[in-house]
Amino acid sequence: MELFTYILMGFLLVCAIAVSFSKKLLNSILIFMSYSLIMSIIWILLESPDLAITEAAVGAGVTSILFFITLKKIHAMRGDEESE
Repeated sequence: MELFTYILMGFLLVCAIAVSFSKKLLNSILIFMSYSLIMSIIWILLESPDLAITEAAVGAGVTSILFFITLKKIHAMRGDEESE
């Protein structure tokens, strides 16, 4: 189980670095979502299910939806570019 935790921590570090170097906003949001889901799994391994549920709901759910809505409003997604 300890090896699995170290692998998840490695993925967490990769996600944090990848978000910093990502040029596209949509890719950054998707990487942020995966960061939140990995963090949620780590909270489960630390036996904190309440924090895991909160991280999954807020981090990967609500925040990502708000980011997608913001991208749509500022016309940063490809669907808006093609329609104009």
